[in-house]
Amino acid sequence: MKVKSRPDDFQVEEIPTVHLQSNGRYRMYRLTKQGLGTIEALELIKRRWNLPATAVSHGGLKDKHAQTIQYLTIANGPGNVMEESRFRLEPMGFLHVPYGPSGFRGNKFTIRLRDLTRDKADQIRGVLQAIVLEGVPNYFDDQRFGSVGVSGEFIIHAWMTEKFERALWLAMAEPYPYDRPDMRREKDLLARHWGDWPTLKAELDKGNTRSIVTYLCDHPIDYKGALVRLRRDMRRLYVSAFQSQLYNELLATWIRRLTKPEQLLNVKFKTGARPLWQNLDDAQVDMFADYKLALPCSRNPFPVDPDAAAAAESVMQNWGLTWQTLRVKKMEDVFLSKGDRAVAIRPTVGNCTVQPDDINDGRRMARMVFELPRGSYATLIIKRLQAALGERLVEDLHTEEPEQEPGE
Repeated sequence: MKVKSRPDDFQVEEIPTVHLQSNGRYRMYRLTKQGLGTIEALELIKRRWNLPATAVSHGGLKDKHAQTIQYLTIANGPGNVMEESRFRLEPMGFLHVPYGPSGFRGNKFTIRLRDLTRDKADQIRGVLQAIVLEGVPNYFDDQRFGSVGVSGEFIIHAWMTEKFERALWLAMAEPYPYDRPDMRREKDLLARHWGDWPTLKAELDKGNTRSIVTYLCDHPIDYKGALVRLRRDMRRLYVSAFQSQLYNELLATWIRRLTKPEQLLNVKFKTGARPLWQNLDDAQVDMFADYKLALPCSRNPFPVDPDAAAAAESVMQNWGLTWQTLRVKKMEDVFLSKGDRAVAIRPTVGNCTVQPDDINDGRRMARMVFELPRGSYATLIIKRLQAALGERLVEDLHTEEPEQEPGE
């Protein structure tokens, strides 16, 4: 099974729920892009039109390795069309409030799976029917963990356990597989001269990293003070990644308590193996369809349900933490998200067609069209298909663009 052989093999379109007005402070735009991450596209737009960061508001983040359509607003934005080699931005109308994550209900996906045998291609329809009936576990998928480096450690876990120097090192110096050449150079300098702040100050280019090193020249062991000087958007990603990991482990532990071993498919994720379910009975289907688990956070009540409580207790114990004290101390501008999350997602399938693969001779291609609610991941559907068919994915589903916090 091959995924994303071409950018148009993975198409995503945001489904907005807002109603456009004939006038308003916030002009709304459609952003169509390919081969470009959302954040990267927004930075290009802001530079081209010389916009302050606060002027632009968007909904979700969309995969770099896909054809995507999403929406954004710009306060008092121009009525021009902006077209570059990898994106097109076109005005649509106005809103009285900025567009954001609450402005769309989900995403429509059109996905082609290639290099399939005839038998495997025909099986996909049956597996999709099972997915529509049973749903799939609503994990945060690998895209959520773009801030986790090669060690697999979580920056905010180090912070919460008062390993402040380790947290700073992970944030500034740990290598990451998708680092750009300039970032690799910077991290190599930091690793080689860590603690020798004057040398690093002399070697580093201007920017956030150098300003933190400058602070350490005057406060050589104030790692807490240095880390809170990292960009707020990056610290939000660190918090998001760790809370998402805790939720995934909570959900995985809860699922194992309520299913039989033969009902589980063990699937590899970036931050550990997770179970996907299959062949659920009617009672399990009904319960999983309606159940929600709290996001791990001291502002959320500890789970009352015995199975959820036992799962939460086990996860917290493994991390050396407690639910009641689970908060980001001494960072007043970032926090763990409050609320809960459905344990299952069910795609609304438009259609699934099988035809000859126009890239791989003698093989078949399955084309699926479906919708998913906001905050869920189409890559989980593909992983479920992969596991059921016993296939190895040829294309990596991970994207190097990290996502934002679970509460979006």
